[in-house]
Amino acid sequence: MENFFTPYTESSAVFPSFPIVQHNCLGSWDVFLSLFHSLTMLPYPPLLVAIQDPPSRRLVLPTFPGFMSFAQPPPGRPRVAIYVSRTLNQHLCGSTFFHEFSKMLSVDIFSAEELFGFPHHSLRVTSVYLLRTNRPPYSSTPPERILSSLPYPHLVLRDFNLHHPLADPCRSLSEREFIIYTRYFDAAFDVL
Repeated sequence: MENFFTPYTESSAVFPSFPIVQHNCLGSWDVFLSLFHSLTMLPYPPLLVAIQDPPSRRLVLPTFPGFMSFAQPPPGRPRVAIYVSRTLNQHLCGSTFFHEFSKMLSVDIFSAEELFGFPHHSLRVTSVYLLRTNRPPYSSTPPERILSSLPYPHLVLRDFNLHHPLADPCRSLSEREFIIYTRYFDAAFDVL
């Protein structure tokens, strides 16, 4: 675990909301720059931006004014990155958590006061890059690792594209789809 936020100087009440953006950049610098430039035009810019498949040059992530970036250390090209707003850094404490799976990265946020109107002092945000495989278990990171139980709120960001009869009863699913997606729904129910 690596600490990266400075100690907070004000109450977390300075954040009436907690905007987060999640996006897959497909390794493209153009997509990354377009995304971040569009975020600067929002009335409430995001405090966290979770990027799957970020662009990199010589294993170095792109930078953008007002944000600090975090990704798995080398070897290999980063598959996930989390950009933390410097505004968030000024008010709260936090740390990054690198999972044993190189395709997951978490940010833990801490406050002496309740966070964002909830009775918790901690929040974990995890960004996941999920590769599909052709052999069981059909994904690069097991759902049990992604959807783990914590004593405080845990937000998992990833475009799962899950199809399941519970979420979409009219959809026709293949047996393989049902097997893959049921594992994620079961893991989610287990942590409730």
